Amino acid sequence: MGARKGAGRRHVVALVLGSLAAAAGAGLLWGRGGTEGFDSVPLAHATIESSVTALGVLQPRHYVDVGAQVSGQIMALRVQPGDVVAKGQLLVEIDPSVQQATVDAGRASLAGLRAQRDDQQAQHRLALQQQARQRQMAADGATRDEDVQAAEATLASAAARVRNLEAQIAQTQATLKADEARLGYTRIYAPMAGTIVSVEAREGQTLNATYQTPNVLRIADLSAMTVWSEVSEADVRRIKAGMPVYFTTLGENRRQWQSKVRQLLPAPPVPENKQGGSDSSARQSAAASKVVVYTALFDVDNADGELMPQMTAKVSFVEHAQRDALSVPLAALTPVAGSHDRFTARVLRPDGKVEPRELRIGVRNRLAGQVLEGAQAGERIVLGKASTK
Repeated sequence: MGARKGAGRRHVVALVLGSLAAAAGAGLLWGRGGTEGFDSVPLAHATIESSVTALGVLQPRHYVDVGAQVSGQIMALRVQPGDVVAKGQLLVEIDPSVQQATVDAGRASLAGLRAQRDDQQAQHRLALQQQARQRQMAADGATRDEDVQAAEATLASAAARVRNLEAQIAQTQATLKADEARLGYTRIYAPMAGTIVSVEAREGQTLNATYQTPNVLRIADLSAMTVWSEVSEADVRRIKAGMPVYFTTLGENRRQWQSKVRQLLPAPPVPENKQGGSDSSARQSAAASKVVVYTALFDVDNADGELMPQMTAKVSFVEHAQRDALSVPLAALTPVAGSHDRFTARVLRPDGKVEPRELRIGVRNRLAGQVLEGAQAGERIVLGKASTK
């Protein structure tokens, strides 16, 4: 009888131990906090932003390339990169010897033509007096008709020579004016106020402006900059004029500059080596590169001078943004067929069971979406099975 009671007690103890072991196993299976072993995250409020990212280059919004309009040797270069100049300030002096000689020759030619005109005007006055006398004598019957006609012809010839010389004087004056302008081009003045951002010539260098205007330097107003950003062909339809945009630079990731899109250029930039080619060659080049980008422009104030030309900008074009939105990871969602805003998710209930639920999602980006319907803050969304070691 005692043996049977002992065996019963041992059987009860074995059942209790087995139940504890099962409970322990269940605890390991359901994971943290007495729930099943799933990786999960609580729904919480955050800012969700849908944006298009791109890279851009900073350029001054207002700048001018200053070139030489005449050929010659640079005698004096009065500025260096970084100098701040005022409008009308003397920048460069080019050797004026050739242009000065041309102007001197033109002025001498003009003086000679004016002297010839004065002589012809005197001859014209004499011819006019002779013609008047011949007419008076003809009225008195004291001269021949041939003499009257000769006097009138002489007067007309003298007047024609005066007009011819006046035309030559006008032509020479126009040529001299152009020569004097070219002489003035040997002194280059600043067309705008700003900062010298680059100098492409040196003192003593000889410039040849016969076929094209050689650039000497660039002046820029650095108080306002323009970001030239390259947008992928896949994203360009999402970019609209007036949409918000912000960027950071490679050297200053903590600061964001805000702006709005000013313009989206209608065609991709043409490669520099294809600018003189045909449209077909440009298309072949684009097809060969297999990368088509469009240029979006926006402006930003630079009163503090933190932005510099040619800086690289990491740009984000904000398509949609929602502050204080209930955020859910996109990795936990499964799209509902035939719907663009309906997704299914697995919600972890307090009792440890997983409940499939349909959510309506609003603004979303690559990582998260805004929960509009189907869940509340604090509920946990299952991401997957917990990893075990």
